[in-house]
Amino acid sequence: MSDIDLTQLAARAELERVLGVTFRDPSLLLRSLAHRSWCAENGEVASNERLEFLGDSVLGLVVTNHVFAHFPGLPEGQLSEVRAGVVNARTLAEVASELALGDHLLLGKGEDAAGGRTKQSILADALEAVIAAIYLDAGFAEAERFVMRVLLTRIDEAASGPGGRDYKTRLQELAASRSLGRPRYHVRDEGPDHAKTFFATVLLDGAPSGEGEGRSKKEAEQAAAWMAHEHLTGASASGLPSPSPSGDQHALDTAIGSEESAGT
Repeated sequence: MSDIDLTQLAARAELERVLGVTFRDPSLLLRSLAHRSWCAENGEVASNERLEFLGDSVLGLVVTNHVFAHFPGLPEGQLSEVRAGVVNARTLAEVASELALGDHLLLGKGEDAAGGRTKQSILADALEAVIAAIYLDAGFAEAERFVMRVLLTRIDEAASGPGGRDYKTRLQELAASRSLGRPRYHVRDEGPDHAKTFFATVLLDGAPSGEGEGRSKKEAEQAAAWMAHEHLTGASASGLPSPSPSGDQHALDTAIGSEESAGT
């Protein structure tokens, strides 16, 4: 693994403070933030993608172990639902935003200009890569401590039943309170049948209000609902991603003939 110039992350100490981790090997942290677009522009062969792969497994094990040990009354199906409620791109991007991880990403100029610092997929992948970096630098116990610190509340909410991290329900309730009507979702998909990516746009009062993507229709709709909910509640002003009008319009333009749901 080639070294990355530490000067390219001037705020490394601040990021370590936010993460609650001091790296013995700072290059691991920097590698976890290196998007492939930055690597392509700077002659770096390795991006954060391998770390993302490892971090996904570490994250899954930590969450699975916790819900198995702390919710003995839940059957296997509900345990899987709790895990899926937190181990998904929407939730991970939400956590990454709260940690201001986007401010520290190493992005290519084009990706940066295109809003890459607030893209759900990039943020979620970076958080998984950071988890892997912590695991490699300090071991499983430290990675587990970090994951539980940033996800414990969400795990408990997911285990409490519908409405915790169910942003479709929360958005529907918020829309009703503001007389915006029932949220409507346009969904399209791309890719082969075995590896589809779904893209959703949610409309409130006929206007695009949020968009999201996921590995399933449900996950994409939840991501879109999250963005719309954050936008309506003003959370985007705190550094969370806000909907992109141009992206919303593109999603609508390409949604002809795609599946539409009623938002329940």
